[in-house]
Amino acid sequence: MSRRRPSRIHGLLPVFKKAGPTSHDVVDMARKALNERRIGHTGTLDPMAEGLLLLCVGQATRLQQYLLQWEKTYQGEIQLGRATTTYDAEGEDQDPRGEVPELERQMLDRLEARFAGEIQQVPPPYSAKKIAGKKLYELARRGEKVILEPRTVTVHQLALGAESPEILSLVATTSTGFYVRSLAHDIGVDLGCGGHLHHLHRQAIGPYTTDEALDQETLQAVKDPEMITGGDHWIPLENIALPFPEIDLNSSAAERFIHGQDVVVFKPGIEGLQTESKVVVRGAENRLLGIGSVRAVLARGRTINIAPSMVIETVLTQAPRRKT
Repeated sequence: MSRRRPSRIHGLLPVFKKAGPTSHDVVDMARKALNERRIGHTGTLDPMAEGLLLLCVGQATRLQQYLLQWEKTYQGEIQLGRATTTYDAEGEDQDPRGEVPELERQMLDRLEARFAGEIQQVPPPYSAKKIAGKKLYELARRGEKVILEPRTVTVHQLALGAESPEILSLVATTSTGFYVRSLAHDIGVDLGCGGHLHHLHRQAIGPYTTDEALDQETLQAVKDPEMITGGDHWIPLENIALPFPEIDLNSSAAERFIHGQDVVVFKPGIEGLQTESKVVVRGAENRLLGIGSVRAVLARGRTINIAPSMVIETVLTQAPRRKT
């Protein structure tokens, strides 16, 4: 059995996904365009949704779990008067359904207050979330009923508006794991008339926005990987922004870190660090070494002990060997 060719391209590629293809379809497009198998993403978009899909290429796939912690911003529309089995327009009708109440500002303010902050949310029965290793939509299509437990998610900002007597517009900035389809359904239940997600556009993932995204048609037409990696949309490994404070190490500390050893950093100049906090660790010339976890905060916060949580493999392969 032959081993997979090592990745030669490492970085992030923001792509604007159109409504229609799955997120996996877009990943396949990128694999063909870049001639690279090791590609993942930082959050699925449903086929009916459009907007930002952040692709991780090569060693950047090791950063997926950390990039997932960025908040996400969505713009969408909720169709009231009809609930569906999938919580979007593609599902079959189900209760509740009924006359849509007048969408007065006072009512919208109440809904914004109820569904903002930390809330309990149940994922849609047709979603990619896994239960016992099986995706929910696979179980739902087989007619298997699963009791889903609510989980805590955070809505940092929520703005609702009446676009028409039966259409609510929304702009929401949320934590990872949040389902806008569930929000649409829950609002319909609250109003007693039913509702489903009619349109969804993901505008941003942390600092990454659709403004810097490569359009899907261009991705499909690319014949040479350098057309992407040499373009404005490509984000090299060293330029990836992560949702943690950054620590710079000198050469000796950097070598210890990439070989799995703890390092002590004096006066990092970062407020609020505590045990188990994650930090981005960089070496000379802003080189990304990996992610560290704070083991201890010492000397009244002036010194921290950092253990490697993840080391970028390309750093290890290029690091100088110790003399024996």
